[in-house]
Parts: sequence; C-alpha cells; structure tokens
Amino acid sequence: MEGNQSWITEFILVGFQLREEMELLLFVIFFLLYIFNLLANGMILGLICLDLKLHSPMYYFLSHLAVIDMSYPSSSLPNMLENLVKHKKTISFDSCTMQMVFSLAFGSVECLILVVMSYDRYVAICHPLRYTVIMNWKLCIVLAITSWACGFSLALVQVFLLLRLSFCGPQKINHFFCEFRSVLKVACGDTWISEISLFADGVFILVTPISLVLVSYVRILWSVLKIQSKEGRKKAFSTCSSHLCVVGFYFGLAMIVYMVPDNSKQEEQLKILFLFYTLFNPLLNPLVYSLRNAQVKAAFYRVLQINTTV
Repeated sequence: MEGNQSWITEFILVGFQLREEMELLLFVIFFLLYIFNLLANGMILGLICLDLKLHSPMYYFLSHLAVIDMSYPSSSLPNMLENLVKHKKTISFDSCTMQMVFSLAFGSVECLILVVMSYDRYVAICHPLRYTVIMNWKLCIVLAITSWACGFSLALVQVFLLLRLSFCGPQKINHFFCEFRSVLKVACGDTWISEISLFADGVFILVTPISLVLVSYVRILWSVLKIQSKEGRKKAFSTCSSHLCVVGFYFGLAMIVYMVPDNSKQEEQLKILFLFYTLFNPLLNPLVYSLRNAQVKAAFYRVLQINTTV
C-alpha cells in the first residue's frame, strides 16, 4: 500500500456532474434515506432482541441481515454526504481501500445469509417435524459465522490483489464511491488477475447462491402444494413470499451491477443502479418484514404496550 501511495495519495470521485444547489438537495434526500434506513433496520434488530417470541432461527438470521443493511451503506454514504455538502470530490487512498473492503464484504455476507435463510425456510416447510432438531442453535451460529468469515475473506483477497498494482494515474474514479471495478480501471499494469478473480467471486457469491435458493424454493413450492388445508398453504406462502421478494430484488440488482460485462457507454446507468442498490435495497428488508410479517407486527405492538404501561 505504501508503494502505491507514493504514486497517488488520494482519488477524485467523479460522481454526478451537478450544480451546487442540486448537490445540497441530493444531500438532504440521501441523508433522510440513510437515517430512515438506520432507524428501520435498528427497529427490526431491537424487536428481535427484545421479544422472546422472535428468538428463533429465522429471526436470528434476519437480525444479521439488519446489521448488514445498516453497515453496507455506512461504508460509503457518509463520505458521499460529506462530499455533497462540502462540494468536494476527493477521498484518501486509505479511506478508498476501506470502502472497497467493507462494501465487498457486506455485499458478500448478505448473499450468503440470504441463502442460509432460504435453507431455514426449506427445513421449516419440507421437514417441519425435524425443524428444531436440524436448525438447532449450534448450527445457526456456525452458519452465521461461516457467512461472515467467507464474506470478509473474499473481500480481503480481492482488495489485496488490487493493491499489488500501481496507481500512477489518472486519479479520477468515475463513481460516487470507491466501487471495486471503477478503482480497478485507474490501476496501472496488467489487471487480468483481478478481473478473473472478481468474475470467479461473482460466480461463487451470486450465481451459486441464487441457484441454491431456486432449488430450495422449487422444493418448498412442491411441499406447499401438497398441503391440504387452505389456511396451511396461505401461512406457508406468506412466510416464504417475504424472503423470496427480498432475494429476487437483491440478487437481481447485484447480478446486473457485478456480472454485466463492463461497458463505458453504460457507466452512468450503472452508477444510478449502484445508488439505488446502496440507498433503497437496505430499506427493502425492514419494509417487507415489518409490513408483511404478522409476528414482527405483533412484537412491535407488544413492545409499544410495555412502554406505554411503564
């Protein structure tokens, strides 16, 4: 890293070319969305911690999802908000490196946690009598730790490979934060190792998980259709539809952003997609799981009643 910094000590984030008045307006909008994201995911996390009825594997993994959805935008948005309000576009080399590590890590961990959640739903619906035996707390903790360890390991390997390259110019990154592929474009030397590694990462962290999720949900659908009672089918569909909605939206956006071949003509569209991915995707989980989940709603009312009585 020190050798690279002898060439470049900071980068210029091109972002969106806007007037100062427009940047201030965007600062207000993005700041409000960011605060709402922290409050919404914080509420989900708080409810899961406080309400004993939510102490189950499904909500245990949902609490990890809430932590990720607070952490992922926090890795890049504070710097972007500072740049918008101060009308500057620079970021130090070290800060840029940390942004890449955390954005790649949290994105990877979320993919793996979503796969684990789909497995949890598969066991709950296809093997209900053995659910508590299979999805015991020991397994849940091991799956969560493995997801976090794999996510951060993959991110560190990617960034390490990138830091082996020199950054001799230009300093301009055509993005609003240090997105890995955008930083890779300003590196000097042969970048093919990083490009192949990133593609392999995408296959491992996106294509393989979405395939496993689809297999789980095909088997879930088959089991649901076998349920005799309408009430049972409705409950099973309700439980799974929320997770499937989050999975479809998340993996769909992620595959467009990371797996689509690089094209300079589409850079502006990809920046908008990234902005949507950073600002709105973390809000999806609390909205879906709070509006469509009866247990979360009931827990919220119970917490409110306790507070009002106290």
